[in-house]
Amino acid sequence: MHPQRASLHNELHARPSLYFAAPAHLHHYAFLDADGDCDRLIARLAHDLGEAIDLEMAQGVLTLEGMVLKWERHTEFFTLTLLVPVQPDTKTWPAPPPLLAEIIEAHREQVINATLLRVEDEVNVDGDLTGFGFRNPAGSVIGGGDATVWSDFRLTEDGVNHLLIVNHHLSDYRLGRMTRRLLEIETYRMMASLALPLAKELSGEMRQFEEELAALSDRNAAAEETDSRPLLRDITALSARMVNSSAGARVRFSATDAYSKIVFNRIEELRETRTGDSQRFGLFILRRFRPTVRYCAAIDRRQSSLEQSVAHLSDLLRTRAQVEIEEQNAVMLKSLNERTSSQLKIQKAVEGLSIIVISYYILSLFKLSLEGLDAVGLGMEPRQAAAIVAPLGILIIGGLAWRIWKVRKH
Repeated sequence: MHPQRASLHNELHARPSLYFAAPAHLHHYAFLDADGDCDRLIARLAHDLGEAIDLEMAQGVLTLEGMVLKWERHTEFFTLTLLVPVQPDTKTWPAPPPLLAEIIEAHREQVINATLLRVEDEVNVDGDLTGFGFRNPAGSVIGGGDATVWSDFRLTEDGVNHLLIVNHHLSDYRLGRMTRRLLEIETYRMMASLALPLAKELSGEMRQFEEELAALSDRNAAAEETDSRPLLRDITALSARMVNSSAGARVRFSATDAYSKIVFNRIEELRETRTGDSQRFGLFILRRFRPTVRYCAAIDRRQSSLEQSVAHLSDLLRTRAQVEIEEQNAVMLKSLNERTSSQLKIQKAVEGLSIIVISYYILSLFKLSLEGLDAVGLGMEPRQAAAIVAPLGILIIGGLAWRIWKVRKH
């Protein structure tokens, strides 16, 4: 067996839902996991409850005083879900129990989602929502008509959102999966919305980048600068600032895209239909959540397009600089050709003078040789000497000229 077969197969059973019967309250909190907060929180739970918890696990379920606490570790956040059965004297929307309240207070800055979900039987509600404090709630029949969900999506003073599920025909298993689906919609919606403040901030920066890019494009099109190095330096500086600005944004926008797809899938899985004259639960979320996702996606595309424009301008400038260098090289080559031509002309003149000088010295040498013969009694008439010296001189001079021509041709 492959060493990871068991762990990979068991992913099918990871993150199971809590199965329970109505009525009940589900206190659900999602915390951004920064600097190992999740490990410290789990270790504290293990210490307070006196239970051994494997910190390498992705999730776990703990029981305490009739309540069930489930913790889950995710990539960027971790969640705590506390299941509390509803007692006759329980408030409609109670505060979290002391143990959970202490954890929330210790990590209040990391709380990204806080949802209190109440599950009621149909006989206890009977269509009357006045006792739950909703104002203009949105609601839908979900699960193929087996339950109804309500919420006005307004936060309390403690930042908690209230959801109400009225169970018609859901079994404990289906009820657990349905409540998990609704809690995931809220959690992943908030995680996806984390990119919205960043997108608004980047929008202003990119407006400035676009103005600078337009100015640099005008400078490049005008081509008034004889030296392209200052313009290339300014373009490189702008590109560096854009890369620095988009380094962390790309990760955030990618996470938003992933989280939003989960939200859309979970809403689709609700199989909701209209109930009365109220706006549908999922439709209420989609109409207000989709613009956020689309705005973040538009900023991401705008950022990519701007970076491509800067890279294109840089390529154009480098091409222009390369053309200028090639023109300079052509001028230099032309100058070298003219210099070489002059050198060849001078060399030909020198070669002609050299032949004349050598010829003169050869003829002088023969003249001296003939005068020497006359001194030893072997005198020779001028005609005879000319007949001998002239062909020999012509032969030697021709040989020198041929040799010089051959070397020059080579």
